[in-house]
Amino acid sequence: MAPKEEKLSPESCDSSCHTPGERKSHHSPEFKNGLTNRLNRIEGQIRGIKGMIERDTYCDDVLNQLAAVQAALNGVGKLLLEGHMKSCIIERIEAGEHEVIDELLITVNKLMK
Repeated sequence: MAPKEEKLSPESCDSSCHTPGERKSHHSPEFKNGLTNRLNRIEGQIRGIKGMIERDTYCDDVLNQLAAVQAALNGVGKLLLEGHMKSCIIERIEAGEHEVIDELLITVNKLMK
């Protein structure tokens, strides 16, 4: 069963995600709590899949649960990417750090594998 979608706003990411010499995100407590809740549900799904394998559950059923976990992880990644682009990337471009585009492209390529 796929997890229920929560409405998390990447706009709730605080500004200044990048300070020279320090790379750190600055998300609001609401945004972090939402991501943590999603990850906790995913963690539970993983434990459930492990149990399915231990109980010799039909492979197709296990594969469907794996697909649900992958979709849930992609959802977390999309939220983080959106927040990153709307705050950190914009800030760094405005600061003249145009190499951040190459960094972003590498990250997007990794997410799309």
